[in-house]
Amino acid sequence: MNLDPESTAVVVVDMQNGFCHPDGSLYAPGSENAIEPCASLVARAHDAGAAVVYTRDVHPPGQFEDAHYYDEFDRWGEHVVEGSWETEIVDELDVAKEDLVVVKHTYDAFYQTELEGWLDAHGIDNLVFGGTLANVCVLHTAGSAGLRDYRPVLVEDAIGFIEEDDREYALDHAGWLFGEVNELDEIEFA
Repeated sequence: MNLDPESTAVVVVDMQNGFCHPDGSLYAPGSENAIEPCASLVARAHDAGAAVVYTRDVHPPGQFEDAHYYDEFDRWGEHVVEGSWETEIVDELDVAKEDLVVVKHTYDAFYQTELEGWLDAHGIDNLVFGGTLANVCVLHTAGSAGLRDYRPVLVEDAIGFIEEDDREYALDHAGWLFGEVNELDEIEFA
């Protein structure tokens, strides 16, 4: 798969200490295992001149106090609370000064963020996804991208998960409904 670096952005979803580090409150080994492939994908994007976007899941302490139904703390327990070490992107990923870092408060990185406006302003049509979790924030963000007429490409071996079945479900669903699924060695910027 050859992607034009001028119209492509790599989107690294939520590769944060809270999910990828063994001391994180929602640590999953599958998320930690996605660090190296995500780092490789980012390095290749930087080398080719493609844009790189990182998302950070961040929750203000009282975010869900008045929730009618949507309450991630009730569902998952407190995690990636604003100002905590858990919200930081893992050290192994090289966030360059020209990269966009999007702070989000839900599973979908397009919801009430600057992401869509930034992509449009930079002429980005293709989004290459790595990150975590496959069936949560990666799936919801990539699906939202597809609904906005971006081309979502999910990089199978650069996506973290809790259970292998979760990743398989998310990739099958994405490939069937709104996007494409490829392995890291199939992604080229040209």
